Amino acid sequence: MECKVGRRSDHSKEELYELALQAAREIIDADGPRALTARNVAGAIGYSPGTLYNLFENLDDLITHLNGRLLDEMGDALAGTPVGDDTSENLMLLLHRYLSFIGERANLWNLVFEHTIPGDRVPTWYRRKVEKVISILEGALAPAFHCIDGEGPNRSARVLLASLHGIWSLGSSGKLDMMTSETTTEMAENLIATYVAGIEACREHGNAC
Repeated sequence: MECKVGRRSDHSKEELYELALQAAREIIDADGPRALTARNVAGAIGYSPGTLYNLFENLDDLITHLNGRLLDEMGDALAGTPVGDDTSENLMLLLHRYLSFIGERANLWNLVFEHTIPGDRVPTWYRRKVEKVISILEGALAPAFHCIDGEGPNRSARVLLASLHGIWSLGSSGKLDMMTSETTTEMAENLIATYVAGIEACREHGNAC
């Protein structure tokens, strides 16, 4: 981790918020999610743990805000991907940006999926960030459906995002080797090719996918 921030009495609430999120990020990057505690974050920014509870309800709330920041970064990274009329090409381009993004932030991205927020307590602002990422996948999938199923792109985007994360998680933990000789990228590309072929087959037969 970087050196501790010197304690200053003139940090605004907004500045402390940013310092806390940055410190939490550096702790997770360096030592993994298990190393993240209120005491560690507070120590890294030169304040007492009590200061954090003026910014966040608890450690879970801090993690939710940190994950929200990462979802924003993911959305920004994917949003610049060109989208054309070829669904397979769209998804392959997004896939490689996705894998590159999470490969550089492995511990942080795992925390997005490992941290549990009860369904009735997920903040609206957090749901919007998730939906932004899903909407980018939706746009990439849309050409394959040609309006045969209004819910198809959204549903498929969610399936693909969950499936791609599963493949990446197995690969990053070394467990994918027990199942296949393919690399994480090869298996993910195989998933996309097979999934798009299935959508196109449904379309040819006039079925919803």
